[in-house]
Amino acid sequence: MKKRVLLTTALLALATAAAPAFAKGDAKVGKQLAYTCTGCHGIAEYKNAYPNYRVPKIGGQSEQYLVAALTEYKKGERNHPTMTAQAQSFSDQDIANIAAYLSSLKPIKK
Repeated sequence: MKKRVLLTTALLALATAAAPAFAKGDAKVGKQLAYTCTGCHGIAEYKNAYPNYRVPKIGGQSEQYLVAALTEYKKGERNHPTMTAQAQSFSDQDIANIAAYLSSLKPIKK
């Protein structure tokens, strides 16, 4: 039983240490940076031309999710040419600011 508790504690400590740093975002700055995002992500029922799929609405999305997604595009861990190009132009602080702004919005309804 003692080994199990120690192992669980060690795994939790490792997971916490391995978690990415989460910079505090400024929603006011993020609003300016996210302007181009609305061209695709702010249009109700917008569909991408190729491949054809519905573009996700990101207003009101979790701040942590947005940071993770943009960071993954920036690093090439997610594959979408437009999103990769956009994300690579942002610093980590820019990404935090954009995520702070977008997460503060109400989701777009159909």
